[in-house]
Amino acid sequence: MSELLFPLPAPVLPIIGSTQMFPIGRIFCVGRNYAAHAREMGADPTREAPFFFMKPASAATLERALPYPSGTASLHHEVELVVAIGAKGAIAGYGVGVDLTKRDRQDEAKKAGRPWEESKSFPRSAPVSALRAAKDVPNAGDARIVLSVNGAVRQESRTSHLIWSVGEVIERLTAMHELTAGDLIFTGTPEGVGPLERGDAVGAEIEGVGELAFSLS
Repeated sequence: MSELLFPLPAPVLPIIGSTQMFPIGRIFCVGRNYAAHAREMGADPTREAPFFFMKPASAATLERALPYPSGTASLHHEVELVVAIGAKGAIAGYGVGVDLTKRDRQDEAKKAGRPWEESKSFPRSAPVSALRAAKDVPNAGDARIVLSVNGAVRQESRTSHLIWSVGEVIERLTAMHELTAGDLIFTGTPEGVGPLERGDAVGAEIEGVGELAFSLS
C-alpha cells in the first residue's frame, strides 16, 4: 500500500455558524479591479480587461499575529472581498481578505518584465477571515469595505465600485480555468493601499460579511 512520505496539512477556513470547514484549493486574485485604485497604480481603468495572478493555498492564514516578512522594505495592505467556490462552481460563501504585497519587489519585477510571485506569494501573504455562507450575505454586490491601520481608516469603498463584478470575474476565470470546489477568489482592492510597519494593528471589515484583524511584529 502506498503512503505519503510526510503529512501535508491542508489549509482550511471555518464557516460562521457551521461545524463544517472549507478546504482551500487555489487562490486566484484579480488585479486593479477598482477604478480609483487602478488610477493610483498608474493604470487606465476604462481600457483594461481584468487580469489574474495566483497565491498558493498555504499563503492563506488565520493567524492574528504575523511576522513582518523578510526581503522587503515596503509591505503594503490591500483589503478585498473574498469569494469561496463550492460544489459545481457555485458560490459557497464570502470572506474578508488582505492581499499583503511586497511593493518594492513588485515594482522591481514590473520594471524588469518579470513575474510577480516574489511580491505576492510569500508565506502568510493572504490573511483571511472566517467565511459567511452565501445564503447569509444578501448584499455582497453593494457592501461597505474598509481597512484601518492603528484605528485610522486607510481604505474605504463599496463593492458596487468593482470594475468587474463578482459574477463577471467568475465568468472570466471560468473561461480560462475549470473552477473547482475549494477555490478562493480575491476580487480586487479599492484605493488607499499603503505601507505597513512592524507593530501596526490592521483591521478590515466588509458590511454583512465579516471582520478581520491582525498585527505585525
